Amino acid sequence: MKPHFNRVTIIGVGLLGASLGLAMKARRLAAHVVGVGHRMITLDTALARRAIDEASLDAAAAVKDADLVVLCTPVVRLIGLLDAIRPYCTREAVVTDVGSTKAALCAHAVRTWPTPRRFVGSHPMAGSEKFGPEHADADFYAGSVCLVETGPDLDTAAREVVVALWRAVDARVVDIDPALHDEVLAHTSHLPHVVASALARTAARHGKAPDLVGKGFHDTTRIADSRPEIWSEICLTNREAILAALAECQGNLEQFRAALAAEDGPALERLFEEGRAARRRVIEG
Repeated sequence: MKPHFNRVTIIGVGLLGASLGLAMKARRLAAHVVGVGHRMITLDTALARRAIDEASLDAAAAVKDADLVVLCTPVVRLIGLLDAIRPYCTREAVVTDVGSTKAALCAHAVRTWPTPRRFVGSHPMAGSEKFGPEHADADFYAGSVCLVETGPDLDTAAREVVVALWRAVDARVVDIDPALHDEVLAHTSHLPHVVASALARTAARHGKAPDLVGKGFHDTTRIADSRPEIWSEICLTNREAILAALAECQGNLEQFRAALAAEDGPALERLFEEGRAARRRVIEG
């Protein structure tokens, strides 16, 4: 099913929101796209890029006649925003989001939204170190994986619309329980950002020597160039799972430290081999 919406409201027109607007317009999925923000300068840029057709500073007013509402704000604002728009969404409106953490948001929606629930949590795993509507791309979501919430209280038709939306912008949809989402992503997405930042900080203490920086450093620290406020918020909304992931990672680092301190070459080789095999298992499944 290729969805077509008369009126789409995208709340938050940064990189993700503006890219979704461009993707929907390029694929003729929406007749009219309204962008909501709290700064006119950002909305004006989204309008100039033709990611949206109309700009608004009032989320409640903007969702009143929308067939589809997509929340594209930082994760720390999502629960409050979900509460704010709920009284103004029509009974037929489908609501989703692009947040990087799901458990707290979806649990809140279970408690506060009518059943069967037409808010369906989703997380398109597309990203960039760049931000803002000026970097939006109609193919931003193409080839990415989008994780979509499963749950017994969801409206089946609404969930089908959300799944069809992400497939229509060329993402591959994977069903996932919100709690499992946060546990897995803590290890495969959130922990790597923390470790990349820690590695960059460690290397920076030893001076600036760009001619001595290897490709491995560039590869492993690329994501440390992401927006600090976004990743601070992601960490705080998935605190327990990331703390557990950090503890596990510290245990693995301690094994390397102990083997090196003991000048145990076979142990080091075993740890590197286990890491290589583990990487293949994670990527290949």
